[in-house]
Amino acid sequence: MIHNLLAEFLSTALMIVFGVGVHSDVVLNNTKYHGSGHLFAITTWAFGISVALFIFGGVCMNPAMALAQSILGLLPWSSFIPYSLAELAGGIVGAIIVWIMYADQFKASEGKVDAVDIRNIFTTSPAIRNLPRNFFVEAFATFIFITGIFAIVQVKTEGLSAIGVGLLVWAIGMGIGGTTGFAMNLARDMGPRIAHRILPIANKADSDWKYAILVPGIAPFVGAACAAAFVKFFLHI
Repeated sequence: MIHNLLAEFLSTALMIVFGVGVHSDVVLNNTKYHGSGHLFAITTWAFGISVALFIFGGVCMNPAMALAQSILGLLPWSSFIPYSLAELAGGIVGAIIVWIMYADQFKASEGKVDAVDIRNIFTTSPAIRNLPRNFFVEAFATFIFITGIFAIVQVKTEGLSAIGVGLLVWAIGMGIGGTTGFAMNLARDMGPRIAHRILPIANKADSDWKYAILVPGIAPFVGAACAAAFVKFFLHI
């Protein structure tokens, strides 16, 4: 159990290092890749998740996936909360590591980059704030994500699962991500959001906990539960 929890913590932290790191590259002043855009960012998220899966194997890296596996009997219910907490902690630590790496760029961006843009390095946010629709988008994106993963892992080819999940993230990001930023994962959003709150970043924007709890917090669990039912009763996996 300890090994599994460490794997969840470390893999989630690595995923966030890639993800929050690329947003830092794109948004902050005086980086090598400033202004590279969303295609650059989405591709890095996708490849970063593949790398984490290659290193740590069949980890969840996502409380929504842990819920789906628990519903399907692939993970003991007693592991659901410990896994989720380990992943949340990984999200916090991964974001703090990025802040340490980019501390000079955060300093160079003080007063020059909008405070909400700085917060959004760490968090997801809607392009248009419409909480019921934002909730639906995140739940649906997570449904596609979790269902896709279960389908991908049925193909028993060495190394394919990690690559396939990365391609899945890439496709979801490009096709669905433009509305809410496709968190699909409480740990991915809440961990870095907590890090943003506690780090000594100048002139912070509000953390927007209402959105955080409702959309990237609760909606992925709804999507994951629907995905588990679809996988069991329709796909018969």
